[in-house]
Amino acid sequence: MSSVTLSFRASSEFAEKTRTLAAELRMTSSDYVREAVREKNERTLKERMIFLSGKLSGLHLAESEAMNAANRDGLG
Repeated sequence: MSSVTLSFRASSEFAEKTRTLAAELRMTSSDYVREAVREKNERTLKERMIFLSGKLSGLHLAESEAMNAANRDGLG
């Protein structure tokens, strides 16, 4: 796996707080930020999967109800 550099702008207060928290956890600030972004990515993907699953579930239910209604229309 190759590494690339990501950069972003942050206030000096944000940067200092990040460095302080990373140091308290005996982590580099890069590792601290990397872990935070990884956690955010995982949470976002999980929320997206839950949303899509719910949407798909709703579509499946609607189609199932439509098929059941068609079975009761006297044509079967």
